[in-house]
Amino acid sequence: MKGIVLAGGTGTRLYPLTHAVSKQMLPVYNKPLIYYPLSVLMLGKIRDILIISSPQHVGAFRELLGDGSQLGINIEYAAQAEPNGIAEALLIGADFIGDEPVTLVLGDNIYHGPGFGRLLQAEIQNLDGCVLFGYSVGDPERYGIGEVDANGQLISLQEKPVAPKSDLAITGLYVYDNNVVDVAKNVRPSPRGELEITDVNRVYLEQGRARMVNLGRGFAWLDTGTHDSLLQASQFVQTLEQRQGVRIACLEEISFRMGFIDAAACYELGSQLAKTDYGKYLMEISHHT
Repeated sequence: MKGIVLAGGTGTRLYPLTHAVSKQMLPVYNKPLIYYPLSVLMLGKIRDILIISSPQHVGAFRELLGDGSQLGINIEYAAQAEPNGIAEALLIGADFIGDEPVTLVLGDNIYHGPGFGRLLQAEIQNLDGCVLFGYSVGDPERYGIGEVDANGQLISLQEKPVAPKSDLAITGLYVYDNNVVDVAKNVRPSPRGELEITDVNRVYLEQGRARMVNLGRGFAWLDTGTHDSLLQASQFVQTLEQRQGVRIACLEEISFRMGFIDAAACYELGSQLAKTDYGKYLMEISHHT
């Protein structure tokens, strides 16, 4: 399984914060936003990851994350010249994907919930076509909406519907078999010239091979596309970390827990940040696990 983080776009809704900085480099409490979607792929045991960003920002991500070897993973980079739709990530990453299935996650989405890693691993293991992840929202007319039957089989897709058939918003996490590259190649651009991910998902829907997983109560899905939502995400992470004494989307810890790196490597990564609470946390867990 390959993984792609789409961290492109211009972030205009977050101006002036993003006038010279990628949205995915902005802080969500104590770590860059990019850590959160990257952690999702790692929790799914995905170790070959492509980060796609705008040409002017690829270098910053490379400086932040390198080739991923310090985390026991492989990170590659590619540029999206213009924000031409989510599905374009599948074409940009076609050579990277090769003949494997792929999980695509949007760079401004945050996921947190009990057993999320096991859930994602199970869906990847049993993949047959396409898996989407739904989240109940109070204002479904603002989102792409999925209607499912009792077995989780997708019945219909609606894009910002006036009369929603369900309250399940389709979040920015998509798992596909290897056919998705060919599907994306045959998708017609929208009137705005964008390759819409909904059109890709509809192909799987028409084939009867699209499944929707309801993330359910007790789970958090956050989209950080506005100033308010970015602040709310930081407050959410701060509250949980301070009350529970754990770190959310701590890449080094996830690598350690998943067996990508050993305790000594985790401690060394922490020692490089020894003056911070983040670094002290890494040194502590590597000694007491």
